[in-house]
Amino acid sequence: MLPLAQMAEAVLRTADAREKTAASRRFAAQWQAARAQGEAVEIGQATPPDQPARPTTPELRDPREVPRRRTGTAAGRIALLHAVAHIELNAVDLHWDIIARFTATPMPIGFYDDWVRAADEESKHFNLMADCLEAMGSHYGALVAHAGMWRAASDTVDDLMGRLAVVPMVLEARGLDVTPGMITIFEKARDDATAAMAVDALRIIYAEEVHHVAYGSKWFHFLCGRHDIDPKDAFHALVQRYFHGALKPPFNEEKRAEAGIPPDFYWPLAQ
Repeated sequence: MLPLAQMAEAVLRTADAREKTAASRRFAAQWQAARAQGEAVEIGQATPPDQPARPTTPELRDPREVPRRRTGTAAGRIALLHAVAHIELNAVDLHWDIIARFTATPMPIGFYDDWVRAADEESKHFNLMADCLEAMGSHYGALVAHAGMWRAASDTVDDLMGRLAVVPMVLEARGLDVTPGMITIFEKARDDATAAMAVDALRIIYAEEVHHVAYGSKWFHFLCGRHDIDPKDAFHALVQRYFHGALKPPFNEEKRAEAGIPPDFYWPLAQ
């Protein structure tokens, strides 16, 4: 079995979306099986790319150039699922990148267990969305997509605490806020034969994304304890440094609390 960091780099350097997620799930299964059997595992070191390999489509545009989605139409709902698929594919790379990029920072083995599981689940989420798109007569890559998804990784390339604050604790926490509304859109789309499939997929994503936000909060607090700094103050400073713009309410306070993020972390940063 390859060292974990080399597995992570291999995923990051795989361009095709389905091949990327297949490699991600295969490596995650190898790691999890070895850990379950008590085998010796190696984290190792890697040289992750500045930008992960990407398929030739979708065309990536500035967020201001991505057309607005009208979710009352079938085309609008396809665009919504395409956007979610794009987010999930980026999340696969983000979770493998945190494994490959920060090996110089000593972390407990549980840190790696958590992010391998998160990467595996994000791979499943992408495939769920891609399957829904294909059932609706489309596919991932058929529409334009947001070009700014990797900015958080680029900005925090040498700051593990910044990465934890911005990616799971801000960007993925935002998913907890907006996914219930997306589920409602598809529940109301009774004229769409594939709407139930989308609802089931989004419910799986919603349940599992709580874990990913919780991993971010857990390891952020761990590092704050290591450095004897106040987690709330550190979170506010890092988000203001690395996140471009204010946080947007309404917030899903119940799920954010379940993931270990109290209101006094995010409300002072709200728009």
